[in-house]
Amino acid sequence: MLQRPRRNRKSPGLRDLVQETKLSSKDFVYPIFLVEGSKQTQAIKDMPGQARHSVDHALKVCEEVLQLGIPGIDLFPKIEDSLKNKTGKEALNPQGLVPRAVREIKKRFPELVVFTDIALDPYSSDGHDGLVENGRVLNDETVAVLAQQALVHAEAGADFVSPSDMMDGRVRGIREALDSKNFKDVGILSYTAKYASGFYGPFRSALDSAPKSGDKKTYQMDPANSREALRELKLDVAEGADIVMVKPALSYLDIIQLFKKHSPVPIAAYNVSGEYSMIKAAAERGWINEEKIMLETLLSMKRAGADIIFTYFALEAARSLKD
Repeated sequence: MLQRPRRNRKSPGLRDLVQETKLSSKDFVYPIFLVEGSKQTQAIKDMPGQARHSVDHALKVCEEVLQLGIPGIDLFPKIEDSLKNKTGKEALNPQGLVPRAVREIKKRFPELVVFTDIALDPYSSDGHDGLVENGRVLNDETVAVLAQQALVHAEAGADFVSPSDMMDGRVRGIREALDSKNFKDVGILSYTAKYASGFYGPFRSALDSAPKSGDKKTYQMDPANSREALRELKLDVAEGADIVMVKPALSYLDIIQLFKKHSPVPIAAYNVSGEYSMIKAAAERGWINEEKIMLETLLSMKRAGADIIFTYFALEAARSLKD
């Protein structure tokens, strides 16, 4: 045989030299769940190893994030029920949980890239990403509110605002709002292809943000569709998105690869709560080697074309890669 591919696999050093895809802690963004109070760390039952943190404890997490070489975090709040209403008014509070956290984090760790979630579901008594009227999620009215929410986060010091709502035209609405207030350097990471997935369950439990009625299929994408994702990509880039995201990741590696071929901007993948918890649950039962499966799945996202990976495994993966 003239061709023997195994020649390039015969030693660890040689395998390192020819490795096509390399995973690094610099690829990761670590999502952090926030909760009111002080000295609070509340374990999340459905996501082993994850917790809700008060702002003072979140600062300790951020310190570890930087020590491990992870460049960014993403903030998600669990809002008290007494602050929720149909308009999601608390999302616009400059003294709310997320803006306070952003200010403290950027004061202590200015070099950390801070992403914030832009959507109404944590703040809404309806549990939807937008305003609800007669059982219907309103689009344009929601975009106006999201633009104001993005301004609140930008004023607090967020580096990127991340609309996860899937309303039509929200990237343009947010970009115009930011530019009008001279926040021209604040970026937009758009959840461009966010699918109506069954993998979000543990996340919604962590934030108590599940819809109180109906589902999200009128605004999140149909898992059966891929060409539609390209339509969303073209629109978001035209409207000013700086980074585009595919969510979830593992069941949508083909969409990540599709974006890689067509996107002029960086691509993020969200390794979501259900994907995380499945690995944790199988590892707890002794069915799989958690570290190997964790790194293999993250590598698959990078190999498919993700430039950035949002993952709850970020700390563990960074430690493993460091070792």
